[in-house]
Amino acid sequence: MALRALYNEIRGMKVRENVKKSADQAVDRYIEKYIEASKPDPLFHVCFGGMAFSYLVALPWERAHLAHLEEMERTGGKHH
Repeated sequence: MALRALYNEIRGMKVRENVKKSADQAVDRYIEKYIEASKPDPLFHVCFGGMAFSYLVALPWERAHLAHLEEMERTGGKHH
């Protein structure tokens, strides 16, 4: 049992190391491709990423609001 726990711990550490290594390589490639080349693309990535993030954050509220409007239309009530 202790051997299995040790094996799982080592395997978990190895996966964590691989994920960290892959993420570091991706960041290094991004910096080399866009930042060091002085391209405006990172600005666009931040702007569009921010818009997508804000849309996803607001989506549950918008869906609830739409459901409320549909309920009001169905029951004949007025929306305030």
